Amino acid sequence: MRFRFFLAFLGMFLYGYVSVAQVLIAPNKYWVGFSDKNNSTYSTSRPEEFLSQKAIDRRIKRNISITSQDLPVNKNYIDSVVAKGAQVLAVSKWLNGIVVLSDNPLVIENIKNLSFVLKTVPDVVINNTTDNKEVSKKEVIIKIANEEKSKNNMDYGSATNQIEMLNGHLVHAEGFWGQGMTIAVLDAGFYNVHKIPGFADMIANGRLLGTKDFVDRDDYVYDADYHGMKVLSTMAAWEPGKFVGSAPKANYWLLRSEDADSEYIIEEYYWATAAEFADSVGADMITSSLGYSNFDTNLLSHTYAQLNGDSAPATRAADIAASVGMFIVVSAGNEGNDSWQYITCPADADSVLTVGAVDKYGQYAYFSSTGPTVDGRIKPDVAGKGMFTTVYDGDGSVTSSSGTSFSAPLVAGMVACLWQAHPELSNMQILEAIRNNSSQVNKPDSLLGYGIPDFNLALLYPDKIETNEQNTLNIYPNPFSEILNIDNLKADGSQVKVEIMDMNGKTIFKDKMRLIENTNTLNISSLKTLPDGMYIIKIKSGNALHSFKMLKQ
Repeated sequence: MRFRFFLAFLGMFLYGYVSVAQVLIAPNKYWVGFSDKNNSTYSTSRPEEFLSQKAIDRRIKRNISITSQDLPVNKNYIDSVVAKGAQVLAVSKWLNGIVVLSDNPLVIENIKNLSFVLKTVPDVVINNTTDNKEVSKKEVIIKIANEEKSKNNMDYGSATNQIEMLNGHLVHAEGFWGQGMTIAVLDAGFYNVHKIPGFADMIANGRLLGTKDFVDRDDYVYDADYHGMKVLSTMAAWEPGKFVGSAPKANYWLLRSEDADSEYIIEEYYWATAAEFADSVGADMITSSLGYSNFDTNLLSHTYAQLNGDSAPATRAADIAASVGMFIVVSAGNEGNDSWQYITCPADADSVLTVGAVDKYGQYAYFSSTGPTVDGRIKPDVAGKGMFTTVYDGDGSVTSSSGTSFSAPLVAGMVACLWQAHPELSNMQILEAIRNNSSQVNKPDSLLGYGIPDFNLALLYPDKIETNEQNTLNIYPNPFSEILNIDNLKADGSQVKVEIMDMNGKTIFKDKMRLIENTNTLNISSLKTLPDGMYIIKIKSGNALHSFKMLKQ
């Protein structure tokens, strides 16, 4: 549900397997899982029949296979369920099943007895394959960015603090405003987006690519809840001097997956179908300020034991979305001061960037949901301004709202700008760059995770990101005092370019060095006089460029 001060989580997976056809996911609404996709009329060899060219290109670019997971649900199975008297409300190819409506228990029992209907809920195996291949589009994108490079400081108006806290203004000054990136926003509604002046630039220039309502099953999202409009404004607002968002030049899909009037597990399945749609139309990213733990039917509410990254439908769908190459940003939740306290799903997914909240001073916001996950993973991953975040009100006036609902999309917008600048990197490499260039990277905790991201640092010097996966370096010790050793180098003519910079980007040391004879090892000595502190070590070895953040003490 929307993160005002609420949650919702999955109750179907209460430690073990539960009979699918006997568990309501909302009044008179059921999840029906299928055993397979046999005899499909679709084929993984003809992906253009069920994926957009942009979605196909994303998989090719990241070396991600098109599998049966991508195939639509078997139509014969759906028709057989309908023939029993049920109405189909939603279809999920990733979870391989449908949501149906029926007030007749006999109909549900008859559906349960169909041979292809699962009697238990299966685990989902995620294949999160990514690569590090550089693509030719990078030069084009950087050229566009350079042509639009800001000559003067942008006046962000009321949003200045929240942008500058992430060093987003420095990224924007380099011309990266999200151009060419597509962000799907999953939320409860986008009230008046088509009328608010601050979104006029996005609409007039064709950057609003489309809308879809998975709750009412139509394409009109402007008459539903206002929450998604506020979320969108943190990224897409464009009123210089008044309010500028974190990715105002990106493209957007507005997808309604949340019914704000009630709270049932069905909304997790709507979330999954919306994420699948975002993938199919070729979105680069999903940002969602929805989370699930407690439902209107308490018996179905989640427990902390289920925050394992594998249980809830929305969590499973989020990880699958990441596995097909999209970058997923979700809000941590607003339960930090409540009895639940913890993050909600899909914030427990291991392949998403979970965002907590801080105030204008960068201090933990008391309501921000905390980690870790039940299996001990750091969550949230990072944090952004979520207390009195600048947003639009329903009439288009600039106001403020509090919640991780707003810190998450704010950060998501900057992720889009970072990925625009580094399209050669995979989603998981971008995730690593953000974590490793955040304020608490050396001591992450359960409140803010790795801390507040520095997107300018991530832009200039991605941490431990290698653009050639066949050339994995080992640099040590860290911290260092006098000497740095680098192993596993591959260099043309045994020559390596080394550059050491401070955290302000000032070059302290730069030289062309040779490997130790008959080895693939390099020693950088005479560093004793270097002042203590954090440094960026850049190494050009052959055709590969590597960046590392190292501590001198």
